[in-house]
This record gives sequence, structure tokens and C-alpha cells, in this order.
Amino acid sequence: MTAAGAGGNPPAPARAHPERRRRHTLYFLEHAARQRPVHLDTDIDMTRIEAHRGAARAAGRRYSVVTYLLHATGRVLHRHPEANAALAPARLFGLRGPRTVRFSGVTAKLALDRTVDGERTVLSALLPDLESADLDEIQARVDRYRGPGTERMPEFRGVRMLGRLPVPLGRLAFAAATRDPAGRPGVLGTVAVSSLGHRPVDGFHSSGGTAITLNAGRVVERPVVKDGRLAIAPVMRLGLTFDHRVVDGAAAADVLGDLKQELEGFDDAEEDGTQPIARGAGADLRP
Repeated sequence: MTAAGAGGNPPAPARAHPERRRRHTLYFLEHAARQRPVHLDTDIDMTRIEAHRGAARAAGRRYSVVTYLLHATGRVLHRHPEANAALAPARLFGLRGPRTVRFSGVTAKLALDRTVDGERTVLSALLPDLESADLDEIQARVDRYRGPGTERMPEFRGVRMLGRLPVPLGRLAFAAATRDPAGRPGVLGTVAVSSLGHRPVDGFHSSGGTAITLNAGRVVERPVVKDGRLAIAPVMRLGLTFDHRVVDGAAAADVLGDLKQELEGFDDAEEDGTQPIARGAGADLRP
């Protein structure tokens, strides 16, 4: 028996919806399914960064939270080349031992939530040379992707092509573009970064097709202990997913620990001419 709809009429049949604008995402997920993801996370005290953002706004400048994360990521992964790497494909029928390719520069693949032809999809922007870029350079690159018409930018030509090609050819084209690990920075980056901080999301994990994927939640005021005293501080949950084929857990934990130290100890005096931020900021709750 079938359930009746309103007024006793049979329900309308389900309608298949062809996925064209998201085909690149589906091809990527097929590629990423080969990873062996393991998830870590930690809380980041964003006191110094939020203070710097406030001082910058007062001076007429704007920095997004993801810009600070990208800034820290470039410096930390440059110090951890074993995590800024990719697995080389097996050859000679698997007779040659496993190898990884380590990249000299840090290129972030930043996930963008965009609407293409009326359909919501994810585009990935590549930000190279993060190990040497300062905050202003990174923010300028991020801002470039914030305006309307992002999907028509030349760097997303490949994404548009994948949506037009027949599915078998699209899969082959994606596989060809990602086959050579030496060319991976120009396709998938060397580290993936995603943020849902603009939504009521505290933390999440995803696998971005790279050895390390970073996932930032929202910044929320939470009770913390500082120097043995209870205080309120802006806190962000940072998730790190690592591909166990490339990185071991201890090395991934070192990367996450260094990111926490880099973000919590952010020193604006190294970036610009503003006054250094006072340490220990936060509302003290203990008399």
C-alpha cells in the first residue's frame, strides 16, 4: 500500500536532480576516499587575536579569523615538512616501497561557500607561499574571493569544465590532474583549511585530500583558567584531520600543538607597527 497525500491523492514521485555544479566535489570525494583519516582537536584562546582585530578595526583595517589561521598554518607547516607532504603512488606493481613527496612551500586550499548558477556549492581557492606571507597579503588574497562572480574567475576554469564534461571524461580529467604528487600544490594545495565560524558550529572534522586538514569553528566566549584564575576568554575549537598514510599521530599532535601556540601567542609587533597586545587579557571572575 502507498500513503495518500493531501486530500487522499497519492504523493508526487521523487524527482532525480542531476548534480552538475557539484561534480568536482563528488570527483574529489572519490579521490579523498583513499585517505586514512584520523581526527584531533583542541581549543584555542583567541584573546590576543581578537584584541589585534579590534585594534585593526579602529585603525580602519579588517582581518578575518581565517586569515590568522592561514598565517599560522604557513609558518607551522614550514617547520614540519613531514606534514606538508603527499603520498607518492605505488609503482612497479607495488614492489617499490612507499614514499612521500615533501613540498618546499605551503599552499592552502581554502574552502569557499558559493552559489553557482543558483546552486550552492563549494569552491576551493589556492593560496601559495603562506610560509612567507604577512597578514595583509593573506587578507588581500582572501578578500579577492569574497566578491560576486567568484565562480567566473580564471582559476576556477577547471571546475567549470568538470561540470560540463560527461561523467566518465570528468573522472578521467580529475584523476589525470591529481595523479602526479609533485603537481599537487597547484591542484589540491599542500594543506586544506575550512571554516564554519560564521555559523553556530563549535567544531567539525573533514578530510580535504591533503596530509593535514584544518577545520575552524566559531569564536565564542567561554570560561577558562589563566594562571590559576577563572576568566572569560574568546575560544575557538580547531580540528585537525591527518592522513595516517602520510603522517603519524605524534607528528600530527605536534603540528596541532604548534598551531595552538602560534595562535595564542600571536605577536602583532612582528606584523605591523602597532603597539604589542597586553598579555593576560580577559575578564577575571575570581575576587
